[in-house]
Amino acid sequence: MALHGAKGVGKTATASRVAASTLAMDRAEQVELLRANPRLLRDSPRPALIDEWQRHPPTWDMVRRLVDEGAAPGSFILTGSAKPSAPTHSGAGRIVRLRMRPMGFHERGVGVPSVSLAQLASGAKPSLVGTTDVGLTTYAEEIVRSGFPGVRKWDVRGASRMIDGYIAQAVEHDFSELGHVVRRPEALRAWLTAFAAATATTASYEEITAAATPGLANKPARSTTLAYRDVLARLWLIDQLPAWGGAGLSLGVLAQSPKHFLADPALAARLVGLDAASLIGAPDPSAMRSRRHRFLAGALFEHLAVLTCLVLGGPLELTAAHLRTARGEHEVDLILTRPDGRPLAIEVKLSPVPDSHDVAHLKWLSAKLGDQLADAVILNTGPAAYRRQDGIGVVPLALLGP
Repeated sequence: MALHGAKGVGKTATASRVAASTLAMDRAEQVELLRANPRLLRDSPRPALIDEWQRHPPTWDMVRRLVDEGAAPGSFILTGSAKPSAPTHSGAGRIVRLRMRPMGFHERGVGVPSVSLAQLASGAKPSLVGTTDVGLTTYAEEIVRSGFPGVRKWDVRGASRMIDGYIAQAVEHDFSELGHVVRRPEALRAWLTAFAAATATTASYEEITAAATPGLANKPARSTTLAYRDVLARLWLIDQLPAWGGAGLSLGVLAQSPKHFLADPALAARLVGLDAASLIGAPDPSAMRSRRHRFLAGALFEHLAVLTCLVLGGPLELTAAHLRTARGEHEVDLILTRPDGRPLAIEVKLSPVPDSHDVAHLKWLSAKLGDQLADAVILNTGPAAYRRQDGIGVVPLALLGP
């Protein structure tokens, strides 16, 4: 098994709970021992954890060969916080890959879920029940508090400093460790801030670059910004939501641009300079700034909801995408598709009570797909779960669970 994900999501801590031995590939002496004695991995008590395996890519093929020789399922756990640059065998049929992400809302002990994502995806159209006192203030606090377990141990001020350090580590050190020399760290940070401001949008990379370099005639080359994206992807720090391929809809009417997210909404909030008070509408003397805050509050709540659904959907083997028609007439924030191809459509709204405008795109998709659609749901900040008369489910994010 291979556990992938950004630094700090808990890969090593999770794997250590079941591992009988550990080889840490981020420790030079252990890499040297393995080089000197290739049987070290073969003879290690199992399950054997190979931590940060990408620091010594040959370990991947060593595990693959041991599996070919008859190692039992679950004998090895590989954890990595970056994709290696050196090519490795895919591991298909031998190594199961799992993505770990920051904690979803349901994992944070804030509320008690009463609505099952598995049942929503099943197509059974379950009754929706449950109430919660979690409101906008708590959601805003959870956005900036982060889903990284190590960050959550701190108070608000400490968490902000931890996130600042996390971003600085990525910009100033992690890029160079992956062989990418950043000559102007401030330019990379500006681009990353612009990417954060584009959370939950399909902005083009040209638009993101323009936002990162206002007023500059000589903007970074496209190759430079694409390198930013690629390295961030290798570090598992961006979580792009691809465009949905359609089920009964013509591909010609669907846009193909991905939707942009970082690994954790707290990273995005910190980069754009928003705290919990800003997100819940603290007074601001600038009307333009207030409108910007309202837009980002909705985008970051969508980020939190999408993160939660990705975490919940992993064990269910649900693939995630977004839907947007080519001309922008219709869009659905999240499409979770079962292995059999049947989709669950989810809209995310910051408001506590959805109105007819909020459900319009879900009703359009439902009319298009009919029984092919497993369910249509709005995740929101309201107090209760229920079904509207039109059949669309309304579920407060705090009530969504496995």
